[in-house]
Amino acid sequence: MARSVVRSSAAVRTAEPEALAALHRRVAAQEALIRRQAAALARSREVFERASAAARIGVWECNLADHALTWTDVVYDIFDLPRGVPPVRELTLECYPPDSRQALETLRSRAIEESSGFTLETEIVSAAGKRRWIRITATVESEDGKPVRIFGMKQDITEEKLLLEQTRYLAEFDVMTGLANRSRFQAGLATLAEGATGALLLVDLDGFKAINDSFGHAIGDDCLKVIATRLKELGGDAELVARIGGDEFALLVGPTTSDDAVTTLAETIVSALGRPIGCGGIQSTIGASIGIARVGDCSAADLFVRADMALYAAKESGRNTHRMFEPTMMLERRSNRAA
Repeated sequence: MARSVVRSSAAVRTAEPEALAALHRRVAAQEALIRRQAAALARSREVFERASAAARIGVWECNLADHALTWTDVVYDIFDLPRGVPPVRELTLECYPPDSRQALETLRSRAIEESSGFTLETEIVSAAGKRRWIRITATVESEDGKPVRIFGMKQDITEEKLLLEQTRYLAEFDVMTGLANRSRFQAGLATLAEGATGALLLVDLDGFKAINDSFGHAIGDDCLKVIATRLKELGGDAELVARIGGDEFALLVGPTTSDDAVTTLAETIVSALGRPIGCGGIQSTIGASIGIARVGDCSAADLFVRADMALYAAKESGRNTHRMFEPTMMLERRSNRAA
């Protein structure tokens, strides 16, 4: 019996170091796993921070119980705030214009009340005085039906806005002269034709082709820029001044412009474009012919046709002049085509 007890005690003493060693191995393995997970988390955070910085997206979160606020470094950068300064809403709110600040507060309160979210795009003036456009997104998280936190993103979309504005500009304006292009002109023409009054003036340059042929397109382009500037100055009260072709321009004048005022404007344009133009050290005289059509009971297409007929009549009568559309011009055009 004594021998059996001795053997059992020895077995226990032998098992204890083995169990302890196994425990140490499990602890070491767990510690290694935790280190790997921490390293992976650190790498993920680094990737997130880099992606966030590249996309100019800052992440923020506010605890609704104590209003404790946290945000990432990109938020500091968007508002040009020193990194490390404790996050305080008032620091960013000061950068919003009053109307946007009010809109933000209204959307935020509604989102918290309804446990929903919102998106807002607004312009800000950063702490460094830089104007930026940002997009704010927010979501409210609730627990047991009670809102507990609000979190979201702030993204710098200044470049996106600039690209959008540039795209819109290219869609509506002539790049060389800065005047409205044909597309915008046609849209404006359709709107004007729906009214009861107003007028369309088509301006065609006389002798411009000779300048391109003699001095090259670079000089010709410079001349067009000078002419565009003169038209813009002269047509200051016009609803639209456009370049609709190579050397063709158009002016849309509003409904309050009388026939006498339209005629006076046409005479002024003919006189101004008849003055010598200095381009690239070369003095050139171009001149212009103008066709005018009053808005009436016709479509936009008919209005353009009428102004074009008047322009044709102006050129036929010796150029460097203007003509107002008359119904007889339509008969003359048909007669000439038949001949």
